Amino acid sequence: MQKKPALLNRAQWAEKEDVWKGGFEGNVFGTDISVIFYTTDEIGRGPKLHKHPYDEVFIVRQGRALFTVGDQQLEATSGQIVFGPANTPHKFVNLGPGRLETTDLHVASKFVQEDLE
Repeated sequence: MQKKPALLNRAQWAEKEDVWKGGFEGNVFGTDISVIFYTTDEIGRGPKLHKHPYDEVFIVRQGRALFTVGDQQLEATSGQIVFGPANTPHKFVNLGPGRLETTDLHVASKFVQEDLE
């Protein structure tokens, strides 16, 4: 079956009109990539430790974050990209000052997550 171009409207993935926060699973397009747009203004805030059975790529769009990936800690700023291998526990927090925005690419058609905290 041939895939066709498709359009996903903001209202279909965004939690709020004025903030890049939300996501979509790749199966809506028949592809193996799902995306989370994460935003927080709260310093020290971020996803708790978890892992996925697939790779994940984090693009820091704005701000500064401390990523824990396995036994490594990586400080990343706007424009940098962090890689999290499959089955590797990971989390990140906003280091501030100001807003943290990331685009998180899950290499899978559906989100699968095991929370560890």
